[in-house]
Amino acid sequence: MSDLAVKQQALQPRKIKGINGRGLMTLVNKEVGRFLSVYTQTITAPVITTLLFYAIFALAFGGLTQFIGDVPYLQFLAPGLIMMTMVQNSFSNTSSSLVISKIQGNIVDVMMPPLSAGELFIGFVIGGILRGLFVGLAACIAMSFFVSVSIHSVFYIMASAFLGTMMLSSLGLAAGIWSEKFDHIAAVTNFVVTPLTFLSGTFYSIDRLPDAWQMVAHYNPFFHMIDGFRYGFIGQSDGNPAIGVMFLVVINFLLVMLCLWMLRSGYKIKS
Repeated sequence: MSDLAVKQQALQPRKIKGINGRGLMTLVNKEVGRFLSVYTQTITAPVITTLLFYAIFALAFGGLTQFIGDVPYLQFLAPGLIMMTMVQNSFSNTSSSLVISKIQGNIVDVMMPPLSAGELFIGFVIGGILRGLFVGLAACIAMSFFVSVSIHSVFYIMASAFLGTMMLSSLGLAAGIWSEKFDHIAAVTNFVVTPLTFLSGTFYSIDRLPDAWQMVAHYNPFFHMIDGFRYGFIGQSDGNPAIGVMFLVVINFLLVMLCLWMLRSGYKIKS
């Protein structure tokens, strides 16, 4: 083979068959490294905020003497607080990553490599899931110094944690693609994520709500992730944990389809 033929062959683009494993792992490492490099902001700070919530409800609102059913209120509260901080950080990881890339103008560095829409989705969402799980584990360890932690069902703990962080990571990805500046992300956080979190039974049992509001709460996916996660620890739930898991699977499927459509069409990221 002549030198010219060798050079022409070397200049041919590499064909990637199947999954671009190297590119996907590079994106995952980028997303994970991004939040680990500032762990005091992305992991330590959320844990401290969770403990402050716990202290407020324990001391200011008389949580030390209250019960929810047969379970002490503080033992009831702890899983909800842990799940809340997990999903909020999962949302923050994917949404901020996209918006920062857009504002800094380096979104092209993510879109130009030979990564399919599915690979982009997996890379971003894995980063969000891992941040949520890291924060959840750290919060659980910190909370164990103040409240007795028991495990009733490992399956529901793991299923709710994974499906919940995946749901918020996917929602954060969709919000990040849609947003053009941080004000847009703040709007989604303030008008969607925070209200649904606070109305999900994180701080109370929905049995205390009027019947109409209880029905509304059962259509809130945040209720199902927190209720299932809590059931995994204390064995007490306000709904059917199995139905909650199926509900979260459906919501995740819809969000995956939305994110894949956005990435394939280049909605607000290729124009």
